Amino acid sequence: QVQLVESGGGLVQAGGSLRLSCAASGSIFSINRMGWYRQAPGKQRELVAAITSGGSTNYGDSVKGRFTISRDNAKNAVYLQMNSLKPDDTAVYYCYLRIFSVEYWGQGTQVTVSS
Repeated sequence: QVQLVESGGGLVQAGGSLRLSCAASGSIFSINRMGWYRQAPGKQRELVAAITSGGSTNYGDSVKGRFTISRDNAKNAVYLQMNSLKPDDTAVYYCYLRIFSVEYWGQGTQVTVSS
């Protein structure tokens, strides 16, 4: 069974930075895609950033230039460096792992940005 454990959320002032981490454990095929989605109250879940095991990345339009996704394949871990945070970034951030067509999700970590 695959498990994802997130860490690094919290409360930060606008303009500040946070770094989220997510570690996957279990039977993980080496070719996969990992990333982050977020969901704010009353809004749909949206893609924040994703990265393949080969290092290709893509970002949601609202975070381009401010957030950076990276991963450590040896640790099956993915990271999200969030800079220049805005109140609109407030949401629960979910880590995900996709192996072929199967997706696994973490429990989510709250990020709150105060103005």
